[in-house]
Amino acid sequence: VQLVESGGGLVQAGGSLSLSCVASGFTFDAYAVGWYRQAPGKSRDLVACSMSVDQTEADADSVKGRFAISRNVAKNAVYLQMNSPKSEDTGVYYCAVDKSGYVFIDGYGMDYWGKGTPVTVSS
Repeated sequence: VQLVESGGGLVQAGGSLSLSCVASGFTFDAYAVGWYRQAPGKSRDLVACSMSVDQTEADADSVKGRFAISRNVAKNAVYLQMNSPKSEDTGVYYCAVDKSGYVFIDGYGMDYWGKGTPVTVSS
């Protein structure tokens, strides 16, 4: 089982960036997926999630209206579209999944994690 994130990099505030998380060894459709962010010196935060148990999605208040999570079943991938990023969105972004169908806000208990992709938003 492996999760590989990509798409991170340097982006200007107000621009856009799309992160990808590709899975191998399992299929996303039966798993809940969360995108988490860890800023330097800060704890890990849940940014956006997609629950498989009821097909709902949710975004953190800090990114609501700017970020969106989506799935591509054919490519067995999950994406995080980041629009109008702000400097406070800087951090390492991780993709995590859980077969319970739910996402854990603090991330503890999620079954599998990727290694992360760094995002730097310049102002």
